[in-house]
Amino acid sequence: MERRSFLRGAVVGTSAAAFGFTLWQGAASAAPAQPGAGPYGALGAADANGIQLPSGFTSRVIARSGQKVGSTSYIWHNAPDGGACFADGSGWIYVSNSEISSTGGASAVKFSSTGTITGAYRILSNTNRNCAGGATPWNTWLSCEEVSTGYVYETDPWGVNAAVRRSAMGRFNHEAAAADPVRKVIYLTEDASDGCLYRFVPTTWGNLSSGTLQVLKAGTATSGSFTWGTVPDPDGSPTATRDQVSGAKLFNGGEGCHYANDTVWFTTKGDNRLWQLNLLNSTYELAYDDSLVVGGGAPLTGVDNVTGAASGDLFVAEDGGNMEICVITPDDVVAPFLRINGQSSSEICGPAFSPDGRRLYFSSQRGTSGSSSGGITYEVTGPFRA
Repeated sequence: MERRSFLRGAVVGTSAAAFGFTLWQGAASAAPAQPGAGPYGALGAADANGIQLPSGFTSRVIARSGQKVGSTSYIWHNAPDGGACFADGSGWIYVSNSEISSTGGASAVKFSSTGTITGAYRILSNTNRNCAGGATPWNTWLSCEEVSTGYVYETDPWGVNAAVRRSAMGRFNHEAAAADPVRKVIYLTEDASDGCLYRFVPTTWGNLSSGTLQVLKAGTATSGSFTWGTVPDPDGSPTATRDQVSGAKLFNGGEGCHYANDTVWFTTKGDNRLWQLNLLNSTYELAYDDSLVVGGGAPLTGVDNVTGAASGDLFVAEDGGNMEICVITPDDVVAPFLRINGQSSSEICGPAFSPDGRRLYFSSQRGTSGSSSGGITYEVTGPFRA
């Protein structure tokens, strides 16, 4: 199996943590990741919320669809999906999309320095199936529509400034976004069985109103070199963006996307893979593939959203599988970090760490009911590795 450098490391500064941008230390290891003993030990018995966690970790419910958030008057949205955290003075904000047709949008929950909920409010309304997205270095949330003619909307986590549609970022079945402040681009995944990986190059970094949409070009193998080709018509009509560039590499159901120090990780749910782009040498490879697990019994299936922790660990949420968030360590060990019981008709969405790295937020999109009106948003607190 091809060798690779898995660039991982530590978060520095609360603003870096807010955007999921990390400085990673290099560690040479074989790809793809294989099952092993996780850094946090075995999962314990389910707690009162039905969540199995390692020793020392606890969970609490932050919000439930159709109910008031904490002591606020705000009613939490249905089908909570992708999310991110933003530093807010000594506290922070967690934003969450709503994957509902026509009325989706996104909401936010504000926390004090002690984790107390101090507010909740809407930051985007009346958009279509807002699935995942990504944070920007200038403190905005990119909320992406998961429909064939979907847009990206740039929103204000504080709810002060009106959301803005960013048409130049392309019209396609958007999923996740990840900002690269070094190359000054935004990477975008496409949730289609023959989808592509894109990057948007703004005319001016920090302003997404204009720029160039490009698509990754590569061969059909699971590793190799890549280039970028410009999409002639980002509007995707009459020809879909993924069909406009000869040699564009097709991916089976693009989902989560995470950038850290010259590396992009993104998932494809159709084949249960985590891909890695090495931006310094323009190569790509597999970081995880459930069909390549030695000895069978893959711990991670239904790969979906992905985020990074201060330790260099990646946390990958399952859509299906057995409702786990799995950790992939810098030495390429994959293991369950948590498991939600009694919610087999749901999926785990929106994993994101608080700026201090001590709390992990995520949602069960359909909860125990299996319906979009049954969504539950959680917080897990404990001794995450520094």
